Amino acid sequence: MSTLDIRRSDARPHTKIGWLDSHHSFSFGNHYDPQNTHHGLLLVSNDDRVAAGTGIWHSEMNPSKTEDVHFVQMWVLPDTERVDPGYEQLDINAELDRGGLHPIASGQGHDSAISLRQRDAVLWGGRLKAGEAVVVPDGPHAHLFVAAGSVDLEGAGTLDEGDAVRLAAAGSPRLTAGSTGAEVLIWVTA
Repeated sequence: MSTLDIRRSDARPHTKIGWLDSHHSFSFGNHYDPQNTHHGLLLVSNDDRVAAGTGIWHSEMNPSKTEDVHFVQMWVLPDTERVDPGYEQLDINAELDRGGLHPIASGQGHDSAISLRQRDAVLWGGRLKAGEAVVVPDGPHAHLFVAAGSVDLEGAGTLDEGDAVRLAAAGSPRLTAGSTGAEVLIWVTA
């Protein structure tokens, strides 16, 4: 059975403490809902803004004294237990500037993507120009997050910055960027 579940930015659980302003797609920290713990293999998708500050050393820190840093923190389950942690970094701005969707992180051997230890997961990203259309990659579970701008998703309508959609067995709906373009992140998992 195909499902499409829209989660608007202002309806997602929210944590705001001195240095962090975070919107959560799933249960996280003090926001626990047993009906909202994951979507497929995706466990965490937090839309975070971090201000400059002092205090303890933290891996998500902002070196700027004047501008907030904006990032999306995402976690997927590995396909084997007790794997050694790893770290990779890859600049894909040139690929994103060409338009379309590109694999950012993959357990399926995509050459231009960071390697994941989960064979059933791929993170796709797109920096879409105004009116540019792509299709959401097909899979048992897809999680679409609008990081910037707005899009029109076939069957769902307009999605704005910070909105997310969970798709299950939904095929490959058409996704079209709004009048100012859009940046999107799409997890496709088992």
